[in-house]
Amino acid sequence: MQRLIEAEPAPLGLDPARTAFLIIDMQRDFLEPGGFGESLGNDVSRLAAAVGPCRAVLDAARAAGLLVLHTREGHRPDLSDAPPAKLERGEPAARIGAPGPMGRILIRGEAGHDIIPALAPLPGEPVIDKPGKGAFYQTDLDLMLRNRGVDTLLVAGVTTEVCVHTTVREANDRGFRCVVLADCCASYFPEFHAAGLAMIKAQGGIFGWVSHSAAAVAALGA
Repeated sequence: MQRLIEAEPAPLGLDPARTAFLIIDMQRDFLEPGGFGESLGNDVSRLAAAVGPCRAVLDAARAAGLLVLHTREGHRPDLSDAPPAKLERGEPAARIGAPGPMGRILIRGEAGHDIIPALAPLPGEPVIDKPGKGAFYQTDLDLMLRNRGVDTLLVAGVTTEVCVHTTVREANDRGFRCVVLADCCASYFPEFHAAGLAMIKAQGGIFGWVSHSAAAVAALGA
């Protein structure tokens, strides 16, 4: 049954059977006080502001029977899947694989790599471990979506201008419709968040649509 979600640049029809909720990189190291993000001098409360709205949509998506997927950015402990250009970025003490407040930075299996408890996946919800910014790069996300007949993604997560934006661009090129839920996404830099959302909905929705948690909850509960 078709639902209508209010969005910019225009409302969009959704079929819950063909829609998935994609939650990007809501990991402890990025969002929690004392994590890697805060150790770099970032205000993690800016990211934490997205947790409540994201949880509201997550509850609505589960109740509506949507496919829910979670992603985590991170690498193998031996760093064999991390390109040199990525490993060499930043100060040595803050590079991938270096010791961080919650274990080795961006390494799978470390405490900081985990998804925050408030948005923890339920059994049966796929968790996609990605070695890059985009959720389609070197993952089986595309296969999962096509196997389920999904054509529309409700997108949430962090950060708006990096992993969320990269994933939306990848999805757009693959023919998926993306609705980015503005208050379910966040950045350490508010100006980047605003610019990222503006780019998505510009020129008639060049990369997709921008909406909000309340609109998504209303559409899914219609």
